[in-house]
Amino acid sequence: MPHTADSKFIEGIVKELTQTYTNDSGTNFIDVSNLPVREKVLGVLDLIFEVLFPGYAGKRAITKANISFIVGDMLCNIYSELSQQIENALKYRCRAKNCSTGDCHNIATKATEALIAKLPYIREMLKTDVEAAFAGDPAAESFEEIVVSYPCIIAIGTHRIAHELYKMEVPLIPRMMSESAHKQTGIDINPGATIGKYFFIDHGTGVVIGETAIIGEHVQMYQGVTLGALAPAKGQSLRGKKRHPTIEDSVTIYAEATILGDIIIGNGSVIGGNVSVRESVPPYTVVTTPTPELIYRQHKKK
Repeated sequence: MPHTADSKFIEGIVKELTQTYTNDSGTNFIDVSNLPVREKVLGVLDLIFEVLFPGYAGKRAITKANISFIVGDMLCNIYSELSQQIENALKYRCRAKNCSTGDCHNIATKATEALIAKLPYIREMLKTDVEAAFAGDPAAESFEEIVVSYPCIIAIGTHRIAHELYKMEVPLIPRMMSESAHKQTGIDINPGATIGKYFFIDHGTGVVIGETAIIGEHVQMYQGVTLGALAPAKGQSLRGKKRHPTIEDSVTIYAEATILGDIIIGNGSVIGGNVSVRESVPPYTVVTTPTPELIYRQHKKK
């Protein structure tokens, strides 16, 4: 026979739980209709990727004859859905901060239009990232292979979209997008980070790039790299302050390197693997740790 819950037991737990919801903010969403829906936001993100890389997901048979129609249709869907999700996010922020501007609809419309207007620019940026990946990885056989299979393209592409919304101060949605890419790829890029052209993350798993990090052009990094902040215990007191590294052009950062604080890694420098850097590095400098002494010994055969 199936187990049946004791009604008094369940009623007691319900009472305890509902008491914890009282006057609670941020950890429950009771009576909150104005909140972006994760599935719809990620659906918009998928549509944007289809616009940036037509035929990328194989969901639409795109030809030279129908591409204008299909891209136009996708842009209309993006416009409709994204503007609604941005409006929801704005209304939620207004509710949380007790503001009453009543202009969320118009702000959402303008933000959506601004992002759509940026899509040609984002596509050109991503083309440089694909080119950098091909140039930087001898295992890459084609641009197409990179677009459909490399995790860095998902992470960087998502970031370039989310970053535009971040700059427009759209709440919630940029982070929802970036955390989706983080979940898929293991690459964690805060939407506030500023990243130049020709950016390549090889392998990628475990990479962390903080909110105020600035990355120049032609930068290549490997798995496990952290561009982080010092003194995280200060938390909210650091909001809005530059607290992450600036990586200038043509820098290479090898696996598991950790670079912390508001410091500068100069043009053309190389940061070796497993290095921890907390001071600025001059241009054209190689930073490594001493080579450890290896010990070889024979073990007895069993």
